[in-house]
Amino acid sequence: MSPPVNTNEPFVHRDRGAGCASYHPIMLFRKNVTMVEPADALPGRTDQTMPVPDAHFVNGNPLVGPWPDGLEVAVVGMGCFWGAERIFWQLDGVYSTFVGYAGGFTPNCTYEENCTGLTGHAEVVGIVFDPKVISFERIMQVFWESHDPTQDMRQGNDVGSHYRTAVYATQADQLPTIEATRATFQAQLDAKKFGAITTEVKQIDFEQDFYYAEPYHQQYLAKNPNGYCGIAGTGVSCPIGLGA
Repeated sequence: MSPPVNTNEPFVHRDRGAGCASYHPIMLFRKNVTMVEPADALPGRTDQTMPVPDAHFVNGNPLVGPWPDGLEVAVVGMGCFWGAERIFWQLDGVYSTFVGYAGGFTPNCTYEENCTGLTGHAEVVGIVFDPKVISFERIMQVFWESHDPTQDMRQGNDVGSHYRTAVYATQADQLPTIEATRATFQAQLDAKKFGAITTEVKQIDFEQDFYYAEPYHQQYLAKNPNGYCGIAGTGVSCPIGLGA
């Protein structure tokens, strides 16, 4: 039987050097590849939020808004968020990046709780970008090309609903671009005999539905250059991004 998870305790910060399965005992027994029902999700906590570092470890910009006028936010899930975040902070026009949990039900969950698959959240990257320098279409191109969106509830060896592929629009006008780029990339995947894209797409309220991960996860691979990175694409190109 898996050990119980106590969600009534305050946040406990652990500076771990590996992913969920390497140290969380529940993950040795359970890899949830189906979404938890809302009624069965962990309760989380509504009386406290995760502390967030004042500045991005790489570029020094703030991880929490308000950000300068004109900037927009994208939220994507590509499996383990350590490697995914590094991809985006290297792009010109990206002002800040940070990692967290979204798409599920448990407020202010911890990493350990999310690893159980009982929060409903995916590991995600928040990307603050200047659309005058890099378009949302270009963000989507990098997203599609940098992981395998045909893998359902996993990315490579990282298995579970919290590793699912996802795009969460933070404003309504992002949805048409998400769907258009998805259709374009699916056609390219079809030509290479890949399966159907399984990416979850929906709109969220960023202020209410995005939960920051623990401080040690933020810009993890900049702090730990030899750390784990489970990100791998399909090798298929997405022929878009002409606006960036």
